[in-house]
Amino acid sequence: MNAQTQRMTVDGPAGPLELAVDHPTDGRAEGLALIAHPHPLFGGTLDNKVVQTLARGMLARRMICIRPNFRGVGFSQGQHDDGRGEQDDLWAAWRWAEQTYGSAVGEARWMAGFSFGAVMVTHVYRDWPAKRQAAGLCAKPCQVNLLVGLAAERFAPSPIDETARLIHGELDDVVSLSSVLRFAQEHNQPVAVMPGAGHFFHGSLPALRRMIDHALADL
Repeated sequence: MNAQTQRMTVDGPAGPLELAVDHPTDGRAEGLALIAHPHPLFGGTLDNKVVQTLARGMLARRMICIRPNFRGVGFSQGQHDDGRGEQDDLWAAWRWAEQTYGSAVGEARWMAGFSFGAVMVTHVYRDWPAKRQAAGLCAKPCQVNLLVGLAAERFAPSPIDETARLIHGELDDVVSLSSVLRFAQEHNQPVAVMPGAGHFFHGSLPALRRMIDHALADL
């Protein structure tokens, strides 16, 4: 993402798990943010431009940002597991982040995801209290789940609440806007719609960054 990005592998449930980590450059971090990439079988990686844009937005809010590669992508070992093992990958990344930085950063704990990754974030949030306690991690709440291009009609997301911030392209030809609006309506949550944007926000990343900044402005 930039010259200061650290890349490493840590212990994961299917073998080594690749991470990219970015730190605020101006003092103590306010917390930790985990960002999940789109579908591994369709070219999704931690270097996806939307994922990087999410990380930049959260980094600007003084968060340490962790972007894992799901199993089978890059230097992460294992094979795609239809969204089951991928949730375990995210938990492994959280475990490493808390053990490495948890006592040295602020209280904020955020998640973000794009497309398939956004669906995985909803599942991790669903299991947040039980899984964090079972893993021996501190029970800090997750204050925000920033969901971009949520793949609601391709995979079944878990329920969302007021922590969710949904952003979707008006002209998304991979995940229809109508499917996301229906899902959001079921959970009484708003959706921020970017006019003219497709699923991958080609030519719209600066506008997406502004929408991300707006979504995080009240935190």
